[in-house]
Amino acid sequence: MSEIRVLVADDQALLRGSFRVLIDTTPGLTTIGEAADGAEAVELAHRERPDVVLMDVRMPKLDGIEATRQICSAPETAGTRVLILTMFDLDDAVYAGLRAGASGFLLKDVPPVELLQAITVVAAGDGLLAPSITRRLIAEFARLAEPGQAPLTGLDGVTDREREVLSLIARGLSNDEICDHLHVGRGTVKTHIGHLLAKLHARDRAQLVIAAYESGLVRPRGAGGSR
Repeated sequence: MSEIRVLVADDQALLRGSFRVLIDTTPGLTTIGEAADGAEAVELAHRERPDVVLMDVRMPKLDGIEATRQICSAPETAGTRVLILTMFDLDDAVYAGLRAGASGFLLKDVPPVELLQAITVVAAGDGLLAPSITRRLIAEFARLAEPGQAPLTGLDGVTDREREVLSLIARGLSNDEICDHLHVGRGTVKTHIGHLLAKLHARDRAQLVIAAYESGLVRPRGAGGSR
Protein backbone atom coordinates (compact mmCIF):
# COMPACT_ATOMS: atom_id res chain seq x y z
CA MET A 1 0.00 0.00 0.00
CA SER A 2 1.35 3.43 -0.94
CA GLU A 3 2.15 6.00 1.71
CA ILE A 4 -0.56 8.35 2.92
CA ARG A 5 0.48 11.85 1.88
CA VAL A 6 -0.36 14.57 4.41
CA LEU A 7 -0.40 18.37 4.19
CA VAL A 8 -0.13 20.21 7.53
CA ALA A 9 -1.85 23.60 7.72
CA ASP A 10 -1.43 25.64 10.91
CA ASP A 11 -0.27 29.18 11.58
CA GLN A 12 1.95 28.08 14.47
CA ALA A 13 5.34 26.94 13.20
CA LEU A 14 6.06 24.88 16.32
CA LEU A 15 2.88 22.85 15.92
CA ARG A 16 3.47 22.35 12.20
CA GLY A 17 6.96 21.09 12.92
CA SER A 18 5.76 18.78 15.66
CA PHE A 19 3.05 17.28 13.46
CA ARG A 20 5.53 16.84 10.63
CA VAL A 21 8.06 14.98 12.77
CA LEU A 22 5.33 12.73 14.17
CA ILE A 23 3.96 11.93 10.71
CA ASP A 24 7.31 11.44 9.00
CA THR A 25 8.52 9.01 11.65
CA THR A 26 5.42 6.83 11.28
CA PRO A 27 5.59 4.03 8.70
CA GLY A 28 3.06 4.48 5.95
CA LEU A 29 2.70 8.25 6.43
CA THR A 30 4.61 11.17 4.95
CA THR A 31 4.16 14.95 4.84
CA ILE A 32 4.22 16.66 1.47
CA GLY A 33 4.30 20.21 2.77
CA GLU A 34 3.35 22.79 5.38
CA ALA A 35 1.02 25.78 5.07
CA ALA A 36 1.03 28.76 7.42
CA ASP A 37 -2.34 30.12 6.29
CA GLY A 38 -5.50 28.99 4.51
CA ALA A 39 -4.59 30.45 1.13
CA GLU A 40 -1.29 28.58 1.13
CA ALA A 41 -3.11 25.40 2.15
CA VAL A 42 -5.43 25.65 -0.84
CA GLU A 43 -2.54 26.37 -3.20
CA LEU A 44 -0.45 23.45 -1.91
CA ALA A 45 -3.44 21.09 -1.94
CA HIS A 46 -4.17 21.89 -5.57
CA ARG A 47 -0.52 21.45 -6.54
CA GLU A 48 0.40 18.40 -4.47
CA ARG A 49 -3.01 16.70 -4.14
CA PRO A 50 -2.42 15.18 -0.69
CA ASP A 51 -4.53 12.35 0.66
CA VAL A 52 -5.23 14.22 3.91
CA VAL A 53 -4.98 17.85 5.04
CA LEU A 54 -4.62 18.56 8.75
CA MET A 55 -6.43 21.91 8.83
CA ASP A 56 -6.31 24.43 11.64
CA VAL A 57 -9.50 26.48 11.98
CA ARG A 58 -8.11 29.93 12.71
CA MET A 59 -5.44 31.05 10.27
CA PRO A 60 -4.61 34.37 8.56
CA LYS A 61 -5.48 35.37 4.98
CA LEU A 62 -8.03 32.56 4.63
CA ASP A 63 -9.50 30.69 7.58
CA GLY A 64 -9.57 26.91 7.76
CA ILE A 65 -13.31 26.68 7.03
CA GLU A 66 -13.12 28.55 3.73
CA ALA A 67 -9.90 26.72 2.83
CA THR A 68 -11.70 23.43 3.48
CA ARG A 69 -14.62 24.50 1.30
CA GLN A 70 -12.32 25.43 -1.58
CA ILE A 71 -10.35 22.18 -1.36
CA CYS A 72 -13.37 19.91 -1.04
CA SER A 73 -15.33 21.59 -3.84
CA ALA A 74 -12.52 21.60 -6.43
CA PRO A 75 -12.49 18.69 -8.94
CA GLU A 76 -8.69 18.42 -8.82
CA THR A 77 -8.74 17.77 -5.07
CA ALA A 78 -11.86 15.59 -4.98
CA GLY A 79 -9.80 12.77 -3.47
CA THR A 80 -8.33 14.92 -0.69
CA ARG A 81 -9.80 14.55 2.80
CA VAL A 82 -9.69 17.36 5.34
CA LEU A 83 -9.28 16.70 9.05
CA ILE A 84 -10.00 19.83 11.07
CA LEU A 85 -7.98 20.61 14.18
CA THR A 86 -9.55 22.75 16.89
CA MET A 87 -8.69 23.87 20.41
CA PHE A 88 -12.26 23.64 21.65
CA ASP A 89 -14.54 20.65 22.07
CA LEU A 90 -17.67 22.37 20.77
CA ASP A 91 -16.15 25.09 18.68
CA ASP A 92 -18.80 26.69 16.45
CA ALA A 93 -16.46 26.11 13.53
CA VAL A 94 -16.83 22.32 13.81
CA TYR A 95 -20.34 22.40 12.37
CA ALA A 96 -19.35 24.85 9.64
CA GLY A 97 -16.26 22.82 8.81
CA LEU A 98 -18.18 19.58 8.35
CA ARG A 99 -20.70 21.36 6.16
CA ALA A 100 -17.79 22.72 4.12
CA GLY A 101 -16.75 19.14 3.35
CA ALA A 102 -14.38 18.16 6.15
CA SER A 103 -14.21 14.48 7.01
CA GLY A 104 -13.98 15.01 10.75
CA PHE A 105 -12.35 16.95 13.52
CA LEU A 106 -9.89 16.45 16.35
CA LEU A 107 -8.78 18.43 19.34
CA LYS A 108 -5.22 19.72 19.08
CA ASP A 109 -4.26 18.11 22.37
CA VAL A 110 -5.28 14.62 21.21
CA PRO A 111 -2.69 11.91 22.02
CA PRO A 112 -0.25 11.33 19.12
CA VAL A 113 -1.44 7.77 18.51
CA GLU A 114 -5.03 9.01 18.06
CA LEU A 115 -3.92 11.67 15.59
CA LEU A 116 -2.08 9.06 13.52
CA GLN A 117 -5.08 6.71 13.63
CA ALA A 118 -7.34 9.56 12.58
CA ILE A 119 -5.21 10.31 9.54
CA THR A 120 -5.38 6.66 8.50
CA VAL A 121 -9.15 6.46 9.03
CA VAL A 122 -9.85 9.62 7.05
CA ALA A 123 -7.50 8.62 4.23
CA ALA A 124 -9.43 5.36 3.88
CA GLY A 125 -12.58 7.35 3.12
CA ASP A 126 -14.25 7.04 6.51
CA GLY A 127 -15.49 10.06 8.40
CA LEU A 128 -13.91 10.57 11.80
CA LEU A 129 -17.11 10.56 13.82
CA ALA A 130 -16.79 8.10 16.65
CA PRO A 131 -19.86 7.87 18.89
CA SER A 132 -18.44 10.27 21.48
CA ILE A 133 -17.65 12.86 18.78
CA THR A 134 -21.08 12.39 17.22
CA ARG A 135 -22.76 13.09 20.55
CA ARG A 136 -20.92 16.39 20.82
CA LEU A 137 -21.90 17.23 17.25
CA ILE A 138 -25.54 16.41 18.03
CA ALA A 139 -25.38 18.90 20.89
CA GLU A 140 -24.22 21.52 18.42
CA PHE A 141 -27.10 20.71 16.07
CA ALA A 142 -29.49 21.14 18.99
CA ARG A 143 -28.03 24.56 19.75
CA LEU A 144 -28.28 25.67 16.12
CA ALA A 145 -31.70 24.14 15.40
CA GLU A 146 -34.47 26.60 14.62
CA PRO A 147 -38.09 25.51 15.18
CA GLY A 148 -39.95 25.15 11.88
CA GLN A 149 -36.81 25.52 9.80
CA ALA A 150 -37.16 23.99 6.33
CA PRO A 151 -34.90 21.02 5.53
CA LEU A 152 -31.65 21.99 3.81
CA THR A 153 -31.11 18.58 2.25
CA GLY A 154 -33.61 16.25 0.57
CA LEU A 155 -33.67 12.47 0.68
CA ASP A 156 -35.22 11.84 -2.72
CA GLY A 157 -34.53 8.32 -3.94
CA VAL A 158 -33.44 7.03 -0.52
CA THR A 159 -35.27 3.85 0.43
CA ASP A 160 -36.94 3.24 3.77
CA ARG A 161 -34.20 0.82 4.80
CA GLU A 162 -31.50 3.30 3.78
CA ARG A 163 -33.23 5.98 5.82
CA GLU A 164 -33.14 3.67 8.81
CA VAL A 165 -29.42 3.08 8.32
CA LEU A 166 -28.84 6.81 7.88
CA SER A 167 -30.69 7.53 11.12
CA LEU A 168 -28.53 5.05 13.01
CA ILE A 169 -25.33 6.53 11.54
CA ALA A 170 -26.46 9.97 12.71
CA ARG A 171 -26.99 8.57 16.21
CA GLY A 172 -23.36 7.52 16.33
CA LEU A 173 -23.70 3.76 15.82
CA SER A 174 -20.79 1.86 14.29
CA ASN A 175 -21.29 -0.59 11.41
CA ASP A 176 -21.24 -3.52 13.83
CA GLU A 177 -23.82 -1.84 16.04
CA ILE A 178 -26.04 -1.19 13.02
CA CYS A 179 -25.71 -4.87 12.09
CA ASP A 180 -26.89 -5.89 15.55
CA HIS A 181 -29.72 -3.36 15.57
CA LEU A 182 -31.09 -4.38 12.16
CA HIS A 183 -30.13 -8.07 12.41
CA VAL A 184 -28.27 -8.00 9.10
CA GLY A 185 -24.72 -8.79 8.00
CA ARG A 186 -21.80 -6.39 7.64
CA GLY A 187 -21.90 -6.68 3.86
CA THR A 188 -25.52 -5.55 3.80
CA VAL A 189 -24.77 -2.52 5.98
CA LYS A 190 -21.79 -1.57 3.82
CA THR A 191 -23.98 -1.82 0.71
CA HIS A 192 -26.61 0.47 2.23
CA ILE A 193 -23.93 2.98 3.23
CA GLY A 194 -22.45 2.88 -0.26
CA HIS A 195 -25.86 3.63 -1.74
CA LEU A 196 -26.36 6.50 0.71
CA LEU A 197 -22.99 8.02 -0.16
CA ALA A 198 -23.85 7.91 -3.87
CA LYS A 199 -27.44 9.16 -3.57
CA LEU A 200 -26.64 12.00 -1.18
CA HIS A 201 -23.39 12.95 -2.95
CA ALA A 202 -21.61 12.56 0.38
CA ARG A 203 -17.86 12.24 0.66
CA ASP A 204 -17.91 10.04 3.74
CA ARG A 205 -19.70 9.12 6.96
CA ALA A 206 -19.32 12.60 8.40
CA GLN A 207 -21.29 14.05 5.52
CA LEU A 208 -24.03 11.45 6.02
CA VAL A 209 -24.50 12.70 9.58
CA ILE A 210 -24.88 16.24 8.27
CA ALA A 211 -27.44 15.06 5.68
CA ALA A 212 -29.46 13.17 8.28
CA TYR A 213 -29.90 16.29 10.42
CA GLU A 214 -30.30 18.83 7.65
CA SER A 215 -32.98 16.71 5.96
CA GLY A 216 -34.96 16.57 9.19
CA LEU A 217 -34.76 12.76 9.24
CA VAL A 218 -33.14 12.99 12.66
CA ARG A 219 -33.68 15.77 15.14
CA PRO A 220 -31.62 16.55 18.22
CA ARG A 221 -33.24 15.57 21.50
CA GLY A 222 -35.44 18.34 22.71
CA ALA A 223 -35.95 19.75 19.20
CA GLY A 224 -39.33 18.11 18.79
CA GLY A 225 -38.37 15.32 16.38
CA SER A 226 -37.32 11.69 16.39
CA ARG A 227 -34.98 10.54 19.13
